[in-house]
Amino acid sequence: MTEKILVVDDEEKIRRILRQVLENEGFTVLEAENGSEALSVFLNKNPVLVILDVMMPEMDGIEFLKKIRPQFDTPVIILSAKDALVDKAVGFTLDIDDYVSKPFSALEMAMRVKAVLKRYRKVEKSSAAQDIVKIGELEINFDSYQLFAGGEEIDLTPREFKLLGILMRNAGMVLSREQLLELADDREYFGDLNVINVFVRRLRQKIEKDPANPKYLQTVWGVGYKFSKI
Repeated sequence: MTEKILVVDDEEKIRRILRQVLENEGFTVLEAENGSEALSVFLNKNPVLVILDVMMPEMDGIEFLKKIRPQFDTPVIILSAKDALVDKAVGFTLDIDDYVSKPFSALEMAMRVKAVLKRYRKVEKSSAAQDIVKIGELEINFDSYQLFAGGEEIDLTPREFKLLGILMRNAGMVLSREQLLELADDREYFGDLNVINVFVRRLRQKIEKDPANPKYLQTVWGVGYKFSKI
């Protein structure tokens, strides 16, 4: 199955040129003429890369980026006017991977796409080689015993790290306090189920923006806890 690239531009001529360039390189091309349409295609078709114009009707490229970036790290190449310095500055704050000015050459675009995908695959391979779980803004590295939220490291005690690791590895699954205590294999607290409540409360203080209304670490009343997949 060929890799899919999403081209988002309100100019049919630009989309046609990019389709020809990318299909010649062996990619399947998906198209959208505005950010709203692009969002639907993106969520349903899962492209490996997005080539994104900035100025478009209904939803512009920047708004599209703001909607996908909290959950997806799909590489994005911004396509915009040569003198659009504001677009460029805003784009890089939203983790774009490259910036191509109009007008562009077919050779340049093909080279940029290949280079971005090559970098992205290296990062993916590196992450896969490490024991890392990413959910939302949280990233837990089991090799280095580190937790990051939005790129900033959060200090955890060894027991907090172990409990959070169990929950994140089993995201979406409801685990009882008995199961959590057993999986943690902490003999000092063996049989004391209330200790799980204490550690959950501490973790919420550290990872949740609003601990009283947790986004990640949720209580399933009468059963236990689960870590939301977001």
